[in-house]
Amino acid sequence: MQPERQVILQIKGMTKTFGPVTALKNVDLTLYRGDVLGLIGENGSGKSTITSIAAGMQKATKVESMQYKGKDWSPSSMLDALSGCGEGNGIGMIVQESGTIAGISVAENIFLGELNQFRMWRLKNGRTFGPINRKKMLKAAKDALVSIGITEINPAAPMATLDFQARKLVEIAKVILKDPDVIVIDETSTALAHDGRQILYNIINKFRGTEKAVIFISHDLDEIMEVCDTLTVLRDGNIIRTFERSEYNPDEIRKAMIGRELQGDYYRSDFDPSCSDEVVLDCENVVFGDRLKGISLKLHKGEILGIGGLAHCGMHTLGKVLFGALSPQSGSVTVMNGEKKTVVKNEAVAMKHAMGYVSKDRDTESLALTASIKDNIAIAGMNKYAVGKFIIWDPLEKKYVDEQIDTLSIKCSDRNQTVSTLSGGNKQKVVFGKWVGCESKILILDCPTRGVDIGVKQAMYQLMTKLKLEGKAILLISEEMPELMGMSDRILIMKDGEIKKEFLRSKDLSDADIIGYMI
Repeated sequence: MQPERQVILQIKGMTKTFGPVTALKNVDLTLYRGDVLGLIGENGSGKSTITSIAAGMQKATKVESMQYKGKDWSPSSMLDALSGCGEGNGIGMIVQESGTIAGISVAENIFLGELNQFRMWRLKNGRTFGPINRKKMLKAAKDALVSIGITEINPAAPMATLDFQARKLVEIAKVILKDPDVIVIDETSTALAHDGRQILYNIINKFRGTEKAVIFISHDLDEIMEVCDTLTVLRDGNIIRTFERSEYNPDEIRKAMIGRELQGDYYRSDFDPSCSDEVVLDCENVVFGDRLKGISLKLHKGEILGIGGLAHCGMHTLGKVLFGALSPQSGSVTVMNGEKKTVVKNEAVAMKHAMGYVSKDRDTESLALTASIKDNIAIAGMNKYAVGKFIIWDPLEKKYVDEQIDTLSIKCSDRNQTVSTLSGGNKQKVVFGKWVGCESKILILDCPTRGVDIGVKQAMYQLMTKLKLEGKAILLISEEMPELMGMSDRILIMKDGEIKKEFLRSKDLSDADIIGYMI
């Protein structure tokens, strides 16, 4: 007879509304000690909402009861929740987007709000005063990073100098340092490459089977079935079904997520690499510090060229250099238009020659979060709707934006909705709308499906296939091996700032063939 499982977090009758939109509808959720509970569902299904309320980020509109360790639970903030409302071992949440502050150091981020412990002098009553002992703070931060397997991040480094994965690892270290009994991991793995994900999985495995528990939110069905002991599906603010591990069936889970079976192909249905002989973007011997060491590649018309590797291989830097956002120390990037050749010196030149760029760090680099959907989409397409290419006529601008909202099925109240209020998948559709609407001929896509659900992913893959068939050129930078193999005509694998291997599209290609060249 198996021992009865102990409840650590129990939510009953939770409802959350945002104006006219109901995000949660009378939801019940139970989390047991020792469990890794997966939450999955389409963007906007309520996954992040329910966990963010439990973790103190926001309040429920109505809740029958919420209990943590058998006591009523109503944290006033994320810090309050992490401290267990003053009793220790609380609920920590690693958020989907940025959870760190750019203007201060790594160490200051880790100990944000708790720097007094590092002041030079301490009174008999325990109060501290005087300047911060930076040496002591940096050592404590280094210990926190090393404790979860992070050795390459300098605790004295300004946070703004770190890439997206490194910032996310700092956030993980900050939460784990507080020794929470429940950790919520919200789409965090999508920010991490292979090495970063191993650190995260090690933490999850340490929690499993203990008195602690994990809530793991992901859109990657294969990952969530591998990582989680149970799996709860949300749709439109309702819990649809909870699957035990013995009941895992990908088709059943997908059907529960979207309420229907997916129609059409997911990845490309063909296995033949195909493109024009015409080169549209030529990168020759590009050097950028130790991130890019003499990179050369050619992108062809009608080609999807995949770039893969671990987080620090240089592929994300390559995307920025190709779009002109970073200037190489040597070498060149040239956009080709027949016999005409133009060096891409900056983003303005790239955009003038019909190039578009989707950043991995969507909220910081691809969107103006406080602006409307209209402003975000319209900004790149003025030459398409401006009268005489210099007078913006409001009816034409609105028509242009509405066409992108309709084409990409962006779920919103109207074009004037603020982008920050959208789900991750709909934010990403806005980014795509900005570049597809202005008819970009060359698209540099850096992790374009990060943090979006299976239905939106399929729509994006189908759009990429359509653009390819129209003769558009796509450079796809991705940390997801199935995505690279499923969509690319060619795959270039990078390691330590260099291209190590090229693979052509083939039904016989496996991730085992590729990973050895990454590590």
